Amino acid sequence: MGGNMAKMMKQVQKMQADMAKMQEELGNKTVESTAGGGVVRVVANGRQEVVSVEIKPEVVDPEDVEMLQDLVLTAVNEALKQAQDMMAKEMGKLTGGLNIPGLF
Repeated sequence: MGGNMAKMMKQVQKMQADMAKMQEELGNKTVESTAGGGVVRVVANGRQEVVSVEIKPEVVDPEDVEMLQDLVLTAVNEALKQAQDMMAKEMGKLTGGLNIPGLF
């Protein structure tokens, strides 16, 4: 029984180390989303952090700030969704498709 427990603990430690490495790698991978035909561009990393927002000057209209806000919101949400999908895909490789609650 003790041997099995030690083996299992070793596997858990390896998985934790692999997850830490994967999270570090995901921080270096990015996804990009655009809205309004490319006038708003958002880049997010695999940790689901927005790392850049670009807004083309021609979309900035003081009379219609609401449209710009909507475009930014759309691009940010799409970038975060893509980052989440990327993370889920990488996590699936690590866990062999097992859905382990609490991992992400």
